[in-house]
Amino acid sequence: MPHSILFSDIDGTLLNPERELSELTISEIRRIKDQIPVILISSRMPSAMTHLQEELGITNQPLICYNGGLILINKKSVHSSFITPDIIEELHHFNTNQNIHISVYHNDDWYVPEMDYWANREANNTKVTPVVKPLQQVIQQWKTESKGAHKIMCMGEEAHIDRAYTFLEHNFSEQLHLYRSKPTYIEIANKNISKLTAIEMLLNTHYKIPISEVLAFGDNYNDIDMLKAVGTGVAVANAKPETLRIADAITLSGKEDGVATYIKNNI
Repeated sequence: MPHSILFSDIDGTLLNPERELSELTISEIRRIKDQIPVILISSRMPSAMTHLQEELGITNQPLICYNGGLILINKKSVHSSFITPDIIEELHHFNTNQNIHISVYHNDDWYVPEMDYWANREANNTKVTPVVKPLQQVIQQWKTESKGAHKIMCMGEEAHIDRAYTFLEHNFSEQLHLYRSKPTYIEIANKNISKLTAIEMLLNTHYKIPISEVLAFGDNYNDIDMLKAVGTGVAVANAKPETLRIADAITLSGKEDGVATYIKNNI
């Protein structure tokens, strides 16, 4: 099967134990980047991905952010799908008697209610500093500007996150995609987007490449549809069991340069 384009997840897939790009990963992607396009595809915000693009020498390629909620070409949005402020407001009211950290994102704006444990943890992982602003103020601003959240991140103790997941699933199952990336996290996006829908959009409108010629790498539940649909879906060894089961191939773990090793041996 020819590999005409490559899509790779970031967290759990592409980064080393220090949550950075290894020298091998950088050298292998730089080796092939002029031969086939290499696209980063993640739940991250743009500014948490662009520094990786720079290291890899692929700043000329599109970015797929927020699990497909935002697609950028030449730093300009070509697709944007967000969660309306009304839904965010209902989640905010639910959280009045809970103890959940709620981060909200729109394009390169990341708002947090305070720099607590969860905000500091995410800032350390993504190398992006959020803006501290009360959620109700953000909601009012977005209502005025006709904006919404490309992603909502709920973080907290597992029992609190369990309750939040139940609330969201019961009230917004038709509007929201809920992704439990960790027991203490819920990543929330618009129901009508995914990594696969973003890939299909780019293939149809920008590259004119059949999906059978796509090589993709991932590790988690939100990568399953993507890995199943592309020509060659590769899971890193640390992937979720459900992801490993549907993969066409399994490489070394993300922390052991699994993506770079597969590229070195197959491209």
